[in-house]
Amino acid sequence: MKRLIIKYSISLSFLLCTACSTSGEVSPSQNSALNSISNSSAKSDKGVIQNMLDNFLKEEWTPTVESNKEIQKRYIEKEDKYFTLQEYMDKREAYLKVHPSDHNNSNVHKLEMMPVIGNTKKR
Repeated sequence: MKRLIIKYSISLSFLLCTACSTSGEVSPSQNSALNSISNSSAKSDKGVIQNMLDNFLKEEWTPTVESNKEIQKRYIEKEDKYFTLQEYMDKREAYLKVHPSDHNNSNVHKLEMMPVIGNTKKR
């Protein structure tokens, strides 16, 4: 048992010393196998969901929230200000006053109207 502990500690020390001694000059972009799967220097375009979110924020959320004078008085934008959940909830409430949700077109209503698959209850 003592020999096993000694061998384990020596191998762990050797592993740590060799890991720390590497210069770190090899980057993933120099790995040909990795580049065959995913090129790290490739330009990445925004996805569909990110574009939809950006458009929603720019065209609907920001103008609606900025037009609300009460929120503008309460939350003055500062660079060193932390985000609070209460601020988001107040902005959400102001947005929903201007854009009320329609229950017939909501995702909850659509899910409730879907047929149940795999219902094992007998009637």
